Amino acid sequence: MALALALGIVAGLPPVVAADDYTAMLGYLADSRIQDRAFVGAQGAIAINQAAGDHNLQANLHSLAQGERASATAIARQYGNDIRTRSAQPDTARAVIAGDAFRGAGGLVSINQASGAANAELNVVTATLANQGIREAGDAWLASADLASAGPRAPAVQDESDPATRHVAVERTALHGFEGVLQLNQIAGAGNTTDNALVISVQAGP
Repeated sequence: MALALALGIVAGLPPVVAADDYTAMLGYLADSRIQDRAFVGAQGAIAINQAAGDHNLQANLHSLAQGERASATAIARQYGNDIRTRSAQPDTARAVIAGDAFRGAGGLVSINQASGAANAELNVVTATLANQGIREAGDAWLASADLASAGPRAPAVQDESDPATRHVAVERTALHGFEGVLQLNQIAGAGNTTDNALVISVQAGP
């Protein structure tokens, strides 16, 4: 994360800066960005964890299996601190994918992007290439998928009069021409959880 601050000063005159500008400069800023030409044309399995702030948890799990009785499993448990006080949360939180990022990219891309405090993000992919054929995921198996979950979080303290700014975005210029599987978690704030899970099981032969 890079923060650039420019101040223009005219000789003989004091700099004129609005009070709101001073507040913004002195505030707690959490800004995570993937932009410009990042990952343009990239191919294959790509896992990205990007966080700005405090006590954020992120994981990307890919499990692949091939064989006569193959089975792919991913288990994740995330434990973190709860942020219950306003002072521990950023005044401005932004998570953005912009520019030409991922233009023409392809494959399996898992992205966790967080700005703030005490957030949890998880992407899981399991793929099985087995000779026993295609299997249907039953209710019991789906219930066990909780093992691969970002987990619960106690809600952060929020005030309706709080002037804090929260912003997430994927700009329209990003991801043009992307082909494949894209998992994306974007968070701006505190005490949030998000997760994506993709399960594939296919037969090896005709």
